[in-house]
Amino acid sequence: MAHIRYTLHEGVRAAGEALRRAASLGLLVAEEPSLAGGEERDAILVLSFGTTFRQTRKKTIDAVVEEVRRTCPHVEVRLAFTSHIVIERVKENEGISYPTPEEALRKLKEEGYTRIALASLDIIPGIEYSYKREVFDACRSWFHRMTLGTPLLYWQGQEEKRDDVAEVMAAVAAELPACALDEAVLLMAHGTPHPANAYYAVMQERLEELGASRVFIYTVEGRPFLADILPKLKAMGVKKVTLAPLMLVAGDHAMNDMAGDEPDSHKSILQREGFMVQTMLRGIGENAAVRKIFAARAGEAYEALCRGADA
Repeated sequence: MAHIRYTLHEGVRAAGEALRRAASLGLLVAEEPSLAGGEERDAILVLSFGTTFRQTRKKTIDAVVEEVRRTCPHVEVRLAFTSHIVIERVKENEGISYPTPEEALRKLKEEGYTRIALASLDIIPGIEYSYKREVFDACRSWFHRMTLGTPLLYWQGQEEKRDDVAEVMAAVAAELPACALDEAVLLMAHGTPHPANAYYAVMQERLEELGASRVFIYTVEGRPFLADILPKLKAMGVKKVTLAPLMLVAGDHAMNDMAGDEPDSHKSILQREGFMVQTMLRGIGENAAVRKIFAARAGEAYEALCRGADA
């Protein structure tokens, strides 16, 4: 599994804890030797930010979880949300109680599970994924073995690692509408203050390498802004724009920030700039190829769970 984990150079013979932690890139594996022995009970815990939009949740988050179950049919698979606000609103509006990651792990421990694979439904390794790493570190001692898989995008083809970005962008581009010379597609990503915001530049580059020269990525809360894209569209003579979310779900950002009728929505801004605008309200979790990649990431975490320190 060298393509999904970083290993220190063989010449490093006496790495201290600080160096080992700094070099813990890719899929993570932790063991608690004191809990070895006895029958092992395995589970996969899928971790998602969550959404209050019921219909898109069924088509995306729930659909990914079902894909994970198909990938690992003999393993207990559960779901936890990281957003406390989403958890509260879903419970209030739908009567459904989703646990936080810590609550879900505590329950698994109480039920006697000994090996846990954490699967992330994040797109990039930003703040949300950093939170999952903290959960991994905080709870790893509860179980004989724990693993944490990578988000949808992690490796970029460096040092003989695979190119997650190329794989995912090809899957996304395959479901985008074809563009005439006066048309373009704008993909709205979330954006983050985390340095992982730089992934969007790599994603844009991979789209161009795929020949999707009229597809542009912009973000709600990072860079590039929609305003950064407008001059490019005008210089290319674009008249018609299709807006689509580059997010797992088509939730609040897609329905309101992107496609809403308010004056500050992205659709309204583009219309005032003279563009014809249509919207695609489908999260990338509705893309079957993307769901399979998410499930593959979970499968990697489970395989490492079974192999342990040899993974």
